[in-house]
Amino acid sequence: QVQLVESGGGLVQAGDSLRLSCAASGRTASIYGMGWFRQAQGKEREFVARISWSSGNPYYPDSVKGRFTISRDNAKNTVYLQMNSLKPEDTALYSCAVHIRPGSSYSNTDNYAYWGQGTQVTVSS
Repeated sequence: QVQLVESGGGLVQAGDSLRLSCAASGRTASIYGMGWFRQAQGKEREFVARISWSSGNPYYPDSVKGRFTISRDNAKNTVYLQMNSLKPEDTALYSCAVHIRPGSSYSNTDNYAYWGQGTQVTVSS
């Protein structure tokens, strides 16, 4: 079992930046990769970023590429999501999860487990 706790969300204005954190505890030695997802009200959960726990290699969808940066600190068992140039459409509940199936799709939520409770990001125009 892995427990995840997100933090860092808040209310910001368009163009501002935020850094989200996802702290992992429990069986962290078993983590293969970590992902960030977001879910806006009334919409499906959307893939935001994924990082390899060992190499640190990131992966992003086109929707956030160039604005968001995922990173990890293995010593702290923490994954970060740096979000720059925020837009109102970035408003959502942001959650992290463990990517549990090596070689599987990064964007499919079925390949993730141990979801955190999420942290709300609200971007005003």
